[in-house]
Amino acid sequence: MDHQTTPLLTALRRHAAEEPVQFHIPGHKKGRGADPEFRAFVGDNVLSIDLINIAPLDDLHQPAGVIREAEALAADAFGADDTLFSVQGTTGAIMTMIMAACSPGDKIILPRNAHKSILSAVIFAGALPVWVDPAKDRRLGIEHGVTMDSIREAVSLHPDAKAVLIINPTYYGTSIDLRQAVEFIHSRGLLALVDEAHGTLLHCHERLPMSAMQAGADMAASSVHKLGGSLTQSSVLNVKGGRVDIRRVRSFMSMLTTTSTSYILLASLDAARRQLALNGRALAEETIRLAVETRRQINEIPGLYCFGDEICEQPGVFHYDPTKLCIHLELGITGFAAEQWLRETHNIEVELSDLTNLLCLVTLGDTKRETGLLIQALRHLSDTFFRPEAGSIAPNGASSPPVPGAVSLPAAGQFAMPPREAFYALSESVELLGSCGRTAAEFLYVYPPGIPIVMPGQTITAEALDYIVKHLEAGLPVKGPEDPAVQRLRVVAAEEACLV
Repeated sequence: MDHQTTPLLTALRRHAAEEPVQFHIPGHKKGRGADPEFRAFVGDNVLSIDLINIAPLDDLHQPAGVIREAEALAADAFGADDTLFSVQGTTGAIMTMIMAACSPGDKIILPRNAHKSILSAVIFAGALPVWVDPAKDRRLGIEHGVTMDSIREAVSLHPDAKAVLIINPTYYGTSIDLRQAVEFIHSRGLLALVDEAHGTLLHCHERLPMSAMQAGADMAASSVHKLGGSLTQSSVLNVKGGRVDIRRVRSFMSMLTTTSTSYILLASLDAARRQLALNGRALAEETIRLAVETRRQINEIPGLYCFGDEICEQPGVFHYDPTKLCIHLELGITGFAAEQWLRETHNIEVELSDLTNLLCLVTLGDTKRETGLLIQALRHLSDTFFRPEAGSIAPNGASSPPVPGAVSLPAAGQFAMPPREAFYALSESVELLGSCGRTAAEFLYVYPPGIPIVMPGQTITAEALDYIVKHLEAGLPVKGPEDPAVQRLRVVAAEEACLV
């Protein structure tokens, strides 16, 4: 296929150049009706392609022209049989994937560190989640992948499950042996689904973990906007093999997609695919080289540790993405406090912070200038907060004791009722700390990374509440409840729970 071409972007530019007189939405009419300051800032070129699904530009809901051509090129670039564009972010792609795989009452095996969008899809589908605990890195306070033993056990206990979902890689960049997992899942007649939100570049370079399509997974949702160069909210759903009906997948994607699709987002996907197909390996090579050198320098800074190849010795880790810098702190401050300090002192913003870590992403858009500024800021951070008498972290991570304050994700509470039933059940608002033992009717999570600590239908445990309180006290963004102050939580009403 000719990856030099961009069918959709080219069609949009051609249409804009013809300057048709438009009597359709959007009402700004190529920017003339937009706020002048906004128009001046974003530019007329962008506004000229903010269009709708008129005939020359195809329709995302039933693509048969330039969008279908662009999706076919993307499928070839990502090693898929079919690729569907999403303007609803990877959340829309994940929901499509799960709803196409599961009907009401079907079981789906999920890792405990699954993203909120996955659990939201479970509620919409009426599916029943079966938890698999990922391997915990108690020293760093993070979760890696699920082990093969845990997958085998879950499938053995629930042979009637419809699918197994795997995260590849995790938010912190670690990955399991995905090919082995997919082969096992298929051997038991289940679908292999992959949340590959943070894995857009995997297909581009052998130094990175194996991509879902290379491993033979049935479907994988990928955030091209996160690491692949497209605009925020633009993602893809990759489909491979004959285990799923692509027509049904498209039907669900259409149901979950706005009819006012953004051609700006779609065009950015088309252009990002071209760049990755033509130059992806070279760009990934330079990004990896830059990240590896940055990691080396971070590990020379007292009180900081950024894992590297040695992480593959940990359970649940077969490979890792070196472009993700998980910076573990032993500075006497939380990761969240370090994030605030870096922003206020050096105008540096990180991807994520938690109680003991910072996560920084090195991407196609970075150069030595940006990583140099990061290293300079981290040295200043260490000079400001590190106390030699407290000890530092061995670069190989082998001889360091558990870091005080590192808190692993609590075990998932048991389901007292199916998530969908709990979400729609009669509920009541109770004090957060008085909710222990009750059945949750809403989500509770820290974002980022957006992993539900509690979801509808689960029995709320003391361990989960303790985890949430620690994050609230540290000032981390706890979200989900209707109460923005997170002092109250909706639970299934007592009389409703008695009926289950």
